[in-house]
Amino acid sequence: MTNYDEIDFSPLTALTDGEVITHARVRDVTLPSGRILALITLDNGRDHTRPNTLGPATMTALGETLDDLARRASAGEIHAVGITGKQYILAAGADLSDITRVGSKDNARLVAQLGHKVFGKLGSLGVPSFAFVNGLALGGGLEIALNSDYRTVDASAAAIALPEVFLGIIPGWGGAYLLPNLIGIENALEVVISNPLKQNRMLKPQQAFDLGIMDVIFPAATFLERSLAWADGVLSGAVKVERKNVPGKIERTIKWPVAVKMARGMLESKIGTIPRSPYVALDLLDKARGGTKEEGFAREDEALADLVTGDQFAASMYAFDLVQKRAKRPVGAPDKALAKKVTKVGIIGAGLMASQFALLFVRKLQVPVLITDLDQARVDKGVAYIHDEIGALEAKGRLDADSANRLRALVTGTTDKSLYADCDFVIEAVFEEVGVKQAVFGEIEQIVSEDAILATNTSSLSVAEIGSKLAHPERLVGFHFFNPVAVMPLIEIVRTDHTTDAALSTAFVVAKGLGKNAVLTADAPGFVVNRLLAKVMGEAARAVYEGTPVADVEKAFGPLGLPMGPFQLIDLVGWKVAAHVQDTMVHAFPDRFYANENFHALAELPQVVEKDKGGRVTGFTKAAEKALKGQVGSSPASADTILRRVQDGLAQEIRLMLDEGVVPEVEDIDLCLILGAGWPFIDGGASPYLDREGASEQTFGDTFHHPPIRGIGA
Repeated sequence: MTNYDEIDFSPLTALTDGEVITHARVRDVTLPSGRILALITLDNGRDHTRPNTLGPATMTALGETLDDLARRASAGEIHAVGITGKQYILAAGADLSDITRVGSKDNARLVAQLGHKVFGKLGSLGVPSFAFVNGLALGGGLEIALNSDYRTVDASAAAIALPEVFLGIIPGWGGAYLLPNLIGIENALEVVISNPLKQNRMLKPQQAFDLGIMDVIFPAATFLERSLAWADGVLSGAVKVERKNVPGKIERTIKWPVAVKMARGMLESKIGTIPRSPYVALDLLDKARGGTKEEGFAREDEALADLVTGDQFAASMYAFDLVQKRAKRPVGAPDKALAKKVTKVGIIGAGLMASQFALLFVRKLQVPVLITDLDQARVDKGVAYIHDEIGALEAKGRLDADSANRLRALVTGTTDKSLYADCDFVIEAVFEEVGVKQAVFGEIEQIVSEDAILATNTSSLSVAEIGSKLAHPERLVGFHFFNPVAVMPLIEIVRTDHTTDAALSTAFVVAKGLGKNAVLTADAPGFVVNRLLAKVMGEAARAVYEGTPVADVEKAFGPLGLPMGPFQLIDLVGWKVAAHVQDTMVHAFPDRFYANENFHALAELPQVVEKDKGGRVTGFTKAAEKALKGQVGSSPASADTILRRVQDGLAQEIRLMLDEGVVPEVEDIDLCLILGAGWPFIDGGASPYLDREGASEQTFGDTFHHPPIRGIGA
C-alpha cells in the first residue's frame, strides 16, 4: 500500500514555472441549523475563458488547505467542508502543459500520486465533504467531486466528463476506481471509455444526475443557496441520500466481468488494438470490482505514469494543441473586418448534400436560406427533408416549438432563380463536374449583387477552373464541407490567385458562424484531405486488383488507426464521389496515384461491399465480384507490403504538398486530417506517425518534426 505522506514531491517543483495557480479560498458559512461549513472556492483569478486547472503548485496548496480544515474539524470548529468553483467552472482538470514537461516516468508517477494524496484528503477530514459542482467539471475537476462524500450539480453546468482516454491517458486521480463503485460498471464504461471515443462526448448535468454521479441537481439561480441548505439537511439527518448503486447493491460476480468482456470486444471491432489508453482504462475498471481504494489508486498511479511517458500521449497533446489553438486562429485568414455581412444564403441544388447545407445554415446563422433545383418536385423533397430534420430536433428537445417554427419559416424552396438577387452568400451543391458548376455559377452571377460571395463545395476540382468563365472570378472561394455535414468539424477554404481578401474573410467568418473549423488551402488537386485519402484509397484498390481479398486489405490498414478501413470509408463518402476524386488525382499526378476504370462500373451498383454488424467490410457483393471478373490478378500483397506502400506514399505526398505551398506548415495538414478524416489523436495526425514509423526518413531522408514527436520513455 502506498503511503502518500512519505513521498518526496519536490521533483515536481520544476513543473510549477509559469503555472496559473488556482487558489483555494476558504470562508466559513453558517448553515440554517447553525452548523458551520467551511466553503472552499477554487479560483485562478481569470475570467471564464481561462478555466481553473490543477497543476502541482495548485495541488500542493489545496492539500495544505485541506490539512488545516482537518485540524479545525478535529477541534470542533467546523461541521462540514464544501468545495466549489469560480463562476461557471469547478475545474477543467490537470494542467496538461505541466504534464507534458514531466521529464521522466518517475515524475509522471509523482503527478498521479500527488493527486491521490490531495484528493484523498476529501474523504478523511473527520467531517462530511460536499462538492458543489457549479459549472464545468472535467477530468480532475470531476475527480474532486468523486473523492467527496456528497455531490450537488448546477443544472446549467457546461459539461461534466472524464475525457482522459480521448487524450491517450486514463482518469488517474481516483476516477477509474471510484466511478464504477459509485454508478456500476456499465455506466462507468460509458463515461470513461465510450464517451471519450465518440469525439469526446460530455455529460449534461441531468445526465450526470441520472447516472448517479451527482446526488441532487439544482437550478442555476439558487444553486449555492440550495446546495448549502441540502448539505445542512444531510448533516442533520433530515435528508436521506438514496443511491441506486451503493457498494452493497452493485452486482460484481456476473454482470461486471460480462460487461467488461463485451466492452473489450466492441473496442477491438471499432478501434482495433493499437490505441493503448482505452484498454488500460478497461483493465482498471475491471480490477475496480474488488480490492481496496488504496490498491485502486496505486494501479492508477502506475497506469498514468506509463501512458504519460509514451508516444501516444505525446502525439495526443500535439493534436490537442492543434485543435485547441491553431484551429481557433486559422493561418492566413484575412482580417474579419473585411467580411461581408451575410443576411441571406442561397444554395444551388436541393439534393441531400444541399439540404444538409440548408439545415446547417439556417440553424447556425438563423438567416433566410433559399434552395433551388431544376424542378419543383426536387425542391419540395429538399424542403420536406429540412422540415423533417427540424421536427426531429424539436422532438428530441433540442429546439422548442417557437424556434422550430421560426427556422422552418426561414427556408424557401423554388425554381425561380431570380430570388437569389438579395443573397449575400451563394454555395453550389451540384454534380462534381467542372462544366456543370461553371454553368450554374454563370447563370447565378447575372442575378446576384456585385459584392455577393460565390462558394463551391467541390471536393477535388480546380476552383480557378470553375470560376474561369465568371465575369468576377475574384468573388469565388472554395468552401469544402465533409460528410456528414452536421458532424464533421472541418471546412477547407480554398483561395485562387484571383480570390479577394473580402471574399476569403467572409468565408472564414461564415465557417465560424456555422461552428466549423476552417483551414486555408491553395487551389491544388484534392486540396488536403481528399488528396491524402485518395492515396489511401488508391493503395487499397491497387492491392485488391493485385488479388488481395478485401477483408485482408482492410486489416492491413489497421495500424494507421483511422476510424474506418479504406473500403468502409469509400462506401460512406460514395463510390461515385470516390471515383471522381481518384480520376482527378490520377489526371493531376499519374505517376503517384492509382485508379482503375472499374471504379466507375462499381459506382453504378446499388451496393458494392458486404459488411458485418459492426460496419466492417467483409467482402464484395456478388454483383461487384461479377463486375470485377477478369480484372483481378493472382498476386496478393502482404499486409506489411500494403502498409509500407501507404506509409511511404503519404510521407511523399505530404512532403510534396509542403514544397508546393498547399498549406503553410505540416501542422495544417495534420489539423485537416484530424478534423476532416478522423485521424486519431494518438497518432497526432499523419506526420508524427510517419516520423515514428520511419516512412519520412525512408522517403525523403528527414523527418517532418525536429525532433520527432515521441514520448519521454522510462
